[in-house]
Amino acid sequence: MPRINSAYLFILPSILLIGVFIAEPILQSGWMSLHDWTVGESHHTFVGFDNYTALYHDSRFWNALRITVIYTAAVSVGQVVIALAIASRLRRTTWYSAMLRTAYFFPFIASLVVSGIVWKFLLDPQVGLVDAWLSDIGITPPDWLQSTSLALPTVIAVGIWKNVGFTMIVLLASIQQIPPHLYEAAALDGAGPWRRFRHVTLPGLRPALLFTTLIATVTGLQLFDLVFSLTGGGPIFHTESVVMYLYQKGFVEFQMGYASAVAWILFAIILVISALQLRLSRFRDAD
Repeated sequence: MPRINSAYLFILPSILLIGVFIAEPILQSGWMSLHDWTVGESHHTFVGFDNYTALYHDSRFWNALRITVIYTAAVSVGQVVIALAIASRLRRTTWYSAMLRTAYFFPFIASLVVSGIVWKFLLDPQVGLVDAWLSDIGITPPDWLQSTSLALPTVIAVGIWKNVGFTMIVLLASIQQIPPHLYEAAALDGAGPWRRFRHVTLPGLRPALLFTTLIATVTGLQLFDLVFSLTGGGPIFHTESVVMYLYQKGFVEFQMGYASAVAWILFAIILVISALQLRLSRFRDAD
């Protein structure tokens, strides 16, 4: 009887957990997406790719995808740019820079649901502190979460506020790994602050920028908690994300087959975007 490598015994529990809680549900959702699968019905009709065809003609799905893409692009760019500016200013270790780092990172610790609820109260037109402060200085506060033109920008702003601390910490750690002699050499060559930032800091931050952008993109495409607690997808679907639409179809209308098709489309989008970002990074590294 052949001996079993002891390494396989150590990883067997992890493999079982991945198989039961990740692989099997993924395969099950793929099978469900090919059926007219409604919760409560004993018989599920095989419909092939009809759910995907229906998605192609579903205007509400395309609206949710548009909202998700806008949110993801705005939050990814916004949090990376702001975090890079903050990290560049806080690169030196002093007591006040340490205090500011903690303050910037603190919102990331709280869950998205808690952050959404807090900001919902802060922006409430009746009892919100933000509207009260604006009124005190003579500015008529807008209806942040019920305005069709302001609801999405408000969600984007909260998303940037929530995640900028994590991105700042990653970029700060990467900046501190750049050898100081590179800045000294650039300064001796007559490079000003902008040229040192462009030709020394940015090349040294390329791996960290790729990582933070990729994480921000994947997280943004899975937007749900913040919208669910802040706006509920309103007003009139102006903040409804793809995952919010998936939740509505699967757990409110109980159309699990259709919801599974939405999930697989979102998975494909995330996979393609992640692959393109990694490919672009390798292409730039080759240059």
